[in-house]
Amino acid sequence: MSHVRPAAGDKTLYSEGYKKYVLLALTGVYIFNFIDRQILVILQESIKADLDLSDTQLGLLTGLAFALFYVTVGLPIARLADRSNRKNIISISLVIWSGMTALSGLVSNFFQLLLARVGVGIGEAGGSPPAHSMISDYFPKEKRATAIAVYSMGIYIGILLGYLFGGWLDEILGWRLALMMMGIPGIVYALIFFITVKEPPRGYSEKRVVGYHTMPTMREVLHILVAKQSFKYIALGAGFTAFVQYGVGNWTPSFMVRTHAMQGGELGTWLALSVGLGGAFGVWVGGYYGDKYGRSDPKWYLLIPVITLSLSIPSTLIFLCAENKYLCLMAMAFSKICWTTYLSPCIAMSHGMVGLRMRALASAILFLVLNILGLGLGPLFFGALSDYLAPTHAGQSLLFSLSLSIVVIMIAISLFWKAAHLIKNDL
Repeated sequence: MSHVRPAAGDKTLYSEGYKKYVLLALTGVYIFNFIDRQILVILQESIKADLDLSDTQLGLLTGLAFALFYVTVGLPIARLADRSNRKNIISISLVIWSGMTALSGLVSNFFQLLLARVGVGIGEAGGSPPAHSMISDYFPKEKRATAIAVYSMGIYIGILLGYLFGGWLDEILGWRLALMMMGIPGIVYALIFFITVKEPPRGYSEKRVVGYHTMPTMREVLHILVAKQSFKYIALGAGFTAFVQYGVGNWTPSFMVRTHAMQGGELGTWLALSVGLGGAFGVWVGGYYGDKYGRSDPKWYLLIPVITLSLSIPSTLIFLCAENKYLCLMAMAFSKICWTTYLSPCIAMSHGMVGLRMRALASAILFLVLNILGLGLGPLFFGALSDYLAPTHAGQSLLFSLSLSIVVIMIAISLFWKAAHLIKNDL
């Protein structure tokens, strides 16, 4: 099998401008990923009233039902991405999850909406691992965390747009039309992405090429990662951080409606600015400063999350306890910055532990832990605990439930601290 083999020092196969375009195009895919993933969060109070759902059911819809299929399907898709055309996988996946989001507006009961969300999860499983692998081939290791940070900003731009447009569309047109109108544009974008983005040669950024005969098995990749002491702490630290990030984040709109009586349009606008911009800035901080200080000592990639998670504890308490709704939202914006610095360094360090044809699968394994603990169990845990406390704490049950996030933050801090002191030997 023939391969394009970049010569030593060759920078002509892809211009710097084109590489930046690809990074922005991949970021656009991630924006649609999180618009469709998180749109249900800003709509959930309207959906709850219309379909007569409990908080536990909402937690399933926004968390576990999506996450289980997202991570299980993600492993074989990542395996496929390590051996075949990643651009095609991303394009097809974007069509699937955008179409299922639009179809969600046609459901009439919980079970139908559950199936639609499963479809979104299956589609989105083909998004990030292939994209991470492409980024690592386009950008060298000294720029990789920053590039992944730019890509990961798509999470919070997507949340920003989902909250902003979802909140206003819900208030003006209703939640069903909001889902349809937010899902259809992704199908159009998938065609643009397919036409304009090129599949890079494996190992291009390292000036190396590997053939398919070097393709490792899934068991071999898992064995390599598990043998790295730091990876286990990184994966668990990422998982517990995501537990707070998704758990508190997914219940923030309901908390603000129930505690501060905010309405859909105003709430969507404020959350778009506070959570969306705060989260985007946080992932950039983690990637940029990870690359800046990690060049001299890689432990800084993981000490940055230690520092920022520690700073998030007082701001999270302010968010939960302040009586002024705008102070709550500003405190949440600061917490969001602090909760999101971990992502780019964790992905970059995971890629640094494995070979060229293991990167998509390494991302999928990291995301399996991150999304089962975080996206899967976080919203469900806080929702179920809120239902359990409701008979005795009435309107304050969600507040008491979310207060446990402080304990989880402390666990994540200790895990990243341990990983920081092990990472150098594992790279």
